[in-house]
Amino acid sequence: MPREKFVVGESVEMLCLHQQAGLRVRDWLNGVVVQVDERMAAVQFATDVFANTGWLIPDRILWAAHGSPHLRRAEVETVVSA
Repeated sequence: MPREKFVVGESVEMLCLHQQAGLRVRDWLNGVVVQVDERMAAVQFATDVFANTGWLIPDRILWAAHGSPHLRRAEVETVVSA
């Protein structure tokens, strides 16, 4: 069964090159879907992100296909009351 496509406003995680503690790392980063079309989703981040070539992406938006292994829904943290 195919997975549902991402929607605008959805919290996601993308495996990408980004700034963390002053270093460039390739790891999962939280972002928000800001635009979608039939094949792709645009994700905006709160921190600097870089293209695979190392260039800074000025608007902090990266695109990925809906079925990409580098894009996943953000895990929901559950809060347990004592």
